[in-house]
Amino acid sequence: MASGPAQLPLGIGLRDDATFANFLPRGNAAAVAALQRQFEPDGESFIYLWGAEGSGRSHLLQASCHAASDRGKRALYLPLDDLGHFPPSMLEEIERLDLVVIDDLDRVIGRKRWEEALFHGFNRLRDADKRLVIAASSAPRQLGVALADLASRLTWGMTFHLERLDDRGRFEALQLRARARGIQLPDEVTRYILHRGPRRLGELFELLERLDRASLSAQRKLTIPFVKQTLKW
Repeated sequence: MASGPAQLPLGIGLRDDATFANFLPRGNAAAVAALQRQFEPDGESFIYLWGAEGSGRSHLLQASCHAASDRGKRALYLPLDDLGHFPPSMLEEIERLDLVVIDDLDRVIGRKRWEEALFHGFNRLRDADKRLVIAASSAPRQLGVALADLASRLTWGMTFHLERLDDRGRFEALQLRARARGIQLPDEVTRYILHRGPRRLGELFELLERLDRASLSAQRKLTIPFVKQTLKW
């Protein structure tokens, strides 16, 4: 039986909606294609993603885990923004997994035990021919890694700079997410939400979920008056 993504005992899981189908590639199409091909014979074993907040780093990492699970592979998602205050013992025996994805690498850079554990984990994954994806806010050479051997390893794979969506991209991303949820979101309502709502896509998607629940409960379509009433704008 195919096993799903490995779950940490600390309760860190994957968002159901963090899939490749729910991601608008735009200027990041090459990174998405490389991630989707990781388990192909010519796939890249190590991929490094970097970009500003809101560029889709965490979404793509979790999408990789979902895609691995769909192939019957075992994957583990490690968001160091949540887990970096723990000791790096969670990296022990990661080579038994098929895919390891590490988010927010910057959170542990400069910490000797973490850097050493990452270096040895990287080597074990490589020796076992397993897959690794790492994401951070900076390019590998700009992280300020203290351990020279780890700094070198981080430059071995394919590196992609993720671009944040422009206003047109945010419009398309919101409509893509609405279609995925089966929501009818007219263009004028989309523009209204983007004009009045937060800039961060994650927060926009949370608003969309609230509106979807309210729409189902009230049995009403999403219109500007309904959005204004529901969100108290």
